[in-house]
Amino acid sequence: MAPDPLSPDAPAAGVRVGRTRFLMLTLVFVNIIINYMDRANLAVAAPALSAELQLTPLQMGLIFSAFGWIYAALQIPGGWLIDRFGARMVYGVAMIGWSLITLLHVCASSAAALVGLRLGVGALEAPVMPANNRIISGWFPLHERASAIGIYSSAQFAGLACVTPLLFHIEAAFGWRGLFAITGLTGILWAGVWFAFYREPGEHKRVSAAERTWLLENGALPDSASAGRTPLRLSDMQQMLRNRQLLGICLGQFSISATFWFFLTWFPTYLVRYRHMDFIKSGYVASLPYLAAFCGVLLAGFISDYLMRRGVSAGVARKLPILLGLTMTLFILGASYTDNTTLIVLFMSLAFFGNGLATITWVFVTTLAPRHLVGLAGGMFNFTGALSAIVVPVAIGALIDGSDFAPALMFIAALALVGIGSYLFIVGRPEEITARR
Repeated sequence: MAPDPLSPDAPAAGVRVGRTRFLMLTLVFVNIIINYMDRANLAVAAPALSAELQLTPLQMGLIFSAFGWIYAALQIPGGWLIDRFGARMVYGVAMIGWSLITLLHVCASSAAALVGLRLGVGALEAPVMPANNRIISGWFPLHERASAIGIYSSAQFAGLACVTPLLFHIEAAFGWRGLFAITGLTGILWAGVWFAFYREPGEHKRVSAAERTWLLENGALPDSASAGRTPLRLSDMQQMLRNRQLLGICLGQFSISATFWFFLTWFPTYLVRYRHMDFIKSGYVASLPYLAAFCGVLLAGFISDYLMRRGVSAGVARKLPILLGLTMTLFILGASYTDNTTLIVLFMSLAFFGNGLATITWVFVTTLAPRHLVGLAGGMFNFTGALSAIVVPVAIGALIDGSDFAPALMFIAALALVGIGSYLFIVGRPEEITARR
């Protein structure tokens, strides 16, 4: 029997499916590394910065969370901007902006100044995750979507695993102000590369009309610069707010992001001040959970797509890694019951491996959202995740007491249980996962 010309495994006769989409994925991958480097630099600088400026744990918690205040507030507007003006322009301008503000951290001399600067970084990084999701949705067919999301999501962990020790060495050599200067300049330089090489599928010279048609017929979305010319309407938000499953994955995203924000903000301080590790050594130790999470998110994406190709329902294939990952996050509690460095790192790595497994949740956004509102739905989804960037750093700063960090770890574990409940009881049974409408 001749192959179906619209089958994802059998492109139409005469259609040469190139690999340009993987170059675009590589650009997004590096973008995310730059993006998370500019989030993690404050965590690395925190011990020296707080000592020099005489900041209390609660003040540091507020500084950590300031990023999330405006980052969360601008998720939905950021998603709409992507639908309206396209990912290339919004992403590139935002990258230049947040990198410039990162550079300005060298002038900070008070808690108030740091809060203001983190607000600026948060505002300009707001469109990042909706843009990533929109780019992948336009460049990749449905049967490759989870793997592509797994790859780009892994960048935040791979980048942090590789960059974190480097950031510790940079600070040791140039001080915390030098750390912000170098990371800020890096982002500005990379923004030039982004503008030079990124194009939408319909604009790229290496993508033929036949290949573009093949992408669209297999679930890729139209170019983001031309797909969202209609104005934002109240009915659009009402349509998404009535979607029980979309609300369920949003609550789950808050829970998953909570673990991530612990590692991105308080984890280096936990190692240096509460586990009394050497500063440079803690940089290498901190990279191990990130490496574990990198492996987890890649594994989740490829396993999910493999199960889909084997005929497993979309609900089971997509939800299984998430539920397993949230369950593994509970290993974080083990670190409170040992003083052995190896066991502490093991428990933290298992917990963050689980967080990586659960990070493919973005695949549900393009499944549940209307085609013309993927950016807006991504903004709504990431808004709930970003709320954890506000709540978690401050809550940890308030919960830690003297040398006791255990209440903070219990808080993270409790939120993981909330996420499990959300996917089991709000998102619903696997067969209830519906197609885009």
